[in-house]
Amino acid sequence: MGTSTPKQFSELLGVPILIRTIRAFRQVPAIGAIVVVAPAEHRKLTCALLAQYQLDGHCTVVIGGKLRQDSVRIGLAQVADDSTLVAVHDGARPLITPKDIQRCLDAAAHKGAAIMGVPVKDTLKAVAAGNAIRHTVERESLWQAQTPQVVQTGLLKEAFAKADQDGFVGTDEASLLEHGGWQVLVVEGSETNLKITRPDDLLMAEAILMKQQPDQQLRIGHGFDAHRLVAGRALILGGLEIPHALGLLGHSDADVLTHALCDAILGAIGAGDIGRHFPDSDPQYKGISSIKLLAHVAGLAAERYFRLVNGDITVVAQRPKLAPHFPAMQKILAEACGVAPDAINLKASTTEQMGYTGREEGISAHAVVLMASQPDQPAWKE
Repeated sequence: MGTSTPKQFSELLGVPILIRTIRAFRQVPAIGAIVVVAPAEHRKLTCALLAQYQLDGHCTVVIGGKLRQDSVRIGLAQVADDSTLVAVHDGARPLITPKDIQRCLDAAAHKGAAIMGVPVKDTLKAVAAGNAIRHTVERESLWQAQTPQVVQTGLLKEAFAKADQDGFVGTDEASLLEHGGWQVLVVEGSETNLKITRPDDLLMAEAILMKQQPDQQLRIGHGFDAHRLVAGRALILGGLEIPHALGLLGHSDADVLTHALCDAILGAIGAGDIGRHFPDSDPQYKGISSIKLLAHVAGLAAERYFRLVNGDITVVAQRPKLAPHFPAMQKILAEACGVAPDAINLKASTTEQMGYTGREEGISAHAVVLMASQPDQPAWKE
C-alpha cells in the first residue's frame, strides 16, 4: 500500500478499514465476541480506534505473531471452548456483508467448516522464468479463497494441533483442515468482498461503497456556552491550560470552547445537548476534562454514522490573548474528534469592554459544525 501504517488503518470514505470490517460482524446477532489480532507496535493505535468508534467494549485486542498461522492461533486461544463456531476474517476485507457472514456461519454449522470464495473467471497461465507461458491452467474447478473462514471451534483447535505436530504451515485455515483430512465447504461469495492490498483496491472499494450507499446527508449544528470567571480556578480552553489570573467556574473543567463544540455536534446529530449527556448533578463528571467529553460525543456521532467535516469556533473574551494558543488547541480538539487539525478553525473576539465578557465576568463561545453521514454498513442491514 505504500503507507507508514498497516493498510487496516487506512481510511475508506473517512472511516478506517478495520472499523468498517468490525462493524459488519457487529451486525450479525450470532457473533458473540470479536478478537482483534494486531501487531505489537500498533496495539495502542488499534485500541484508540476502537475506543473512538465505541467498539472497545465489544472487542478484545491481542498481539499477533510473525505468520498468519501464528496470529490466528493466538486469537483462537481467546475463544472459549463452549463457543460453537469461530470465524476468521481478514481485517482488510471491509466490504463483507452481514448476510454473507451469516451464510458462512450456517454452512459451517451444518458441515463443520466453510469458507467464502468465488469461482476463478480469468484464464490462468503457468509461467516459466523469463515470463514465458508454459501452459494454460484448467480453471473449471478453481476457486479464489476469501474470508470469513468459519469452523467449529473444537475442530479448528484440533487442526492447529495437528499442524503444529507435523510442522505444517498453511496459508489459511482451510489449508490446515485439508492437511488434517477434514472436508471444507466453499460458500459462493462476491467479487466485492475484495481484500485491500494495493492502492487501486482502495479506489475500487470506495467506488463500490458509493454505489451501494444512499446519498450522503449533511447536517449543521450550532453550540453556545458561557462560564463565569473566578479566582482560584485554572483557565482551560480547547483542552489547554492558559496562563491567566482567573479561571472558569463549572462542574467539569468548564472548558467553554470545548463545551460549545460538543453542543454543536450533538445538535447536528439530533442528540440533545451536553447537559443531557453529562449532567452537573452527576459526581462522576466533577472536574473531568472536557476533551474526554468531546471524545465521547464524537463516538456518539460515529455510532450514528456521522463524521465531523469541519468546525468553526469563536471564543469571546476580553482577556487573555488566545491566538498564540490556537495551534495547540487545534491539535487537541482534532485528535478528540478524529479529524485533521485543519478541520478545526478557531477565532477569538472581544466585545470592546461591553457586556459580561467585556467586563471580564465570564467567557463565552459559539461553535458551528458540518457533519456528514458516512456511507456505511446500515445500508446492508436486513
